[in-house]
Amino acid sequence: MYITAASTISHQPTFKNAGFSKLIEPLKIDSELISPNFKEYIDAGLLRRMSKILRMSVTAAKDCLQQAEVDQPGAIIVGTGLGCLQDTEKFLNNFLTIEGLLPPTSFIQSTHNTIAGQISLSIGNHGYNMTHTQNTLSFEHALIDAGLLLGEGNDNIIVGAADEYIEILSTIGEHLHVKPEVNLTSGASFFIVSKEQSGKSIAKIKDIETVGLVQDIQESIENFLINNTLKESEIDLVLYSDFNDLKDSGQVSDVFKRFENSSELINYTNIIGIYPSNSAFALHYAVDRIRDNNKIKSVLIINGLNKINLGLILIESIEA
Repeated sequence: MYITAASTISHQPTFKNAGFSKLIEPLKIDSELISPNFKEYIDAGLLRRMSKILRMSVTAAKDCLQQAEVDQPGAIIVGTGLGCLQDTEKFLNNFLTIEGLLPPTSFIQSTHNTIAGQISLSIGNHGYNMTHTQNTLSFEHALIDAGLLLGEGNDNIIVGAADEYIEILSTIGEHLHVKPEVNLTSGASFFIVSKEQSGKSIAKIKDIETVGLVQDIQESIENFLINNTLKESEIDLVLYSDFNDLKDSGQVSDVFKRFENSSELINYTNIIGIYPSNSAFALHYAVDRIRDNNKIKSVLIINGLNKINLGLILIESIEA
């Protein structure tokens, strides 16, 4: 499938900023989401009722439509690991503190599929609308779904992922012994994908694979490359996610060391922080690098954020 537009709202200067990959700075523990002017994309009346994840998602999706000059997408597909946490927390607090009937808004907006639904409502789209929530593989499954739809004749599909940070996640992380130097962040990345190459195509996704309950990560990566008739030396850039790769130690897990001699190797969790669907950011980062550097022909994203799940995405330049 071909990517014709990409948009990300994150803790880095990504939104409406082609070439942002050259401006990336080390992520600080106290970094904040860089929010655009949401009023340019969302009616003020609706904006007041939207949580952070909904604002990010609707804005990034609309920005993609503007870039691709598409009025209506053929489908809307969203991946999210944790869904609308802010509204979920609000609903649970209401449940514990309010006697009698509860206001329905926070419950309605707490469901995972609210993100795709709000995008649909905001642009008046009545087509296929789907949400995938498979932990850290949510975005990859959304991409696979988009590829299937393209094969069925749909085109100009909005596909993306979003997750948000709320304070209680830090408290939960302490109980789960998450390292204090790990940055828990928010982010939303959306794309327009199509089946045919056009003048607006900026990169192509050659293959996607997910492995749940993965037994041997190295073997899975080897088989993925073999299936795509590629050698390790032919991968120009490897973007990987490793929860146990400490930023300050510079250590790289043995799984990824195999690429050190032949490929540029970047742990994208150190760039964007931790949220379940941050591989969507990695895809936008890969697209931006390809667009900025014509020497980069092939990029491999290895999503190993959760050790029992493996996501692999192979991206190529249009000229590859």
